[in-house]
Amino acid sequence: MSYYVPILALVAIAAIFVAVMIVVSIILGPHRHNNAKYDVYECGIEAVDRPSDGGKMSLKYFTIAMMFIIFDVETIFLFPFAVSFGLMGWFMVVEIILFVATLLTAYIYVWRRGGLTWE
Repeated sequence: MSYYVPILALVAIAAIFVAVMIVVSIILGPHRHNNAKYDVYECGIEAVDRPSDGGKMSLKYFTIAMMFIIFDVETIFLFPFAVSFGLMGWFMVVEIILFVATLLTAYIYVWRRGGLTWE
């Protein structure tokens, strides 16, 4: 248990630092409020209706965001494989091929369903 004390101390110091910085920014930060600051903003597109007002919201944006997350996660999982490629056997090569094939299948499915076309 004594091995974890420095790690827990570092986490506690980081949490205290974050809390202090939030409080300081609330106290010392500017307090200028205007309607444009609280308006809905979505990638440079002006919002016609607010979801809180009962307006419908397009799901195309969220589909593209989920595709980005999927391929971002793929990159995160493929990077360690690329770094230690020479140390792994054929089993890991087959596993990575299956992983990429699964993601490629999901990509083709979304593409065929028209999820990547922006109207």
